[in-house]
Amino acid sequence: MKKTVVLGASENPARYSFEAVTRLRKYGHEVIAVGRKAAMVAGVQIETEPPSAHAIDTVTLYLNPTAQKPYYDYIVGLKPQRIIFNPGTENDELEAIAQQNGIETIEACTLVMLSTGQY
Repeated sequence: MKKTVVLGASENPARYSFEAVTRLRKYGHEVIAVGRKAAMVAGVQIETEPPSAHAIDTVTLYLNPTAQKPYYDYIVGLKPQRIIFNPGTENDELEAIAQQNGIETIEACTLVMLSTGQY
């Protein structure tokens, strides 16, 4: 199972980040959720401050590129194996920073990857 940080998590069931937390848990992945508002989704507490974490496999983004900027150091500091840029989160600057730090970047949809066994 892949320990995953969902950045931009939301308690709103209409949001893709809500569905990502729910499905990641359904597939047995450990999830750390970070969002603007503290809440509980699928048994996962959404943190409003990025918690320290270790052994992160994946960071999956649900923030637009401008909203990602304050998290650059946090993301790189997690030393994830990969970052998934979900539709609408594509960010050439962060992709370059990640690649310079040996982090794989993928422009894809976490939900599709989960449902097709590519996660």
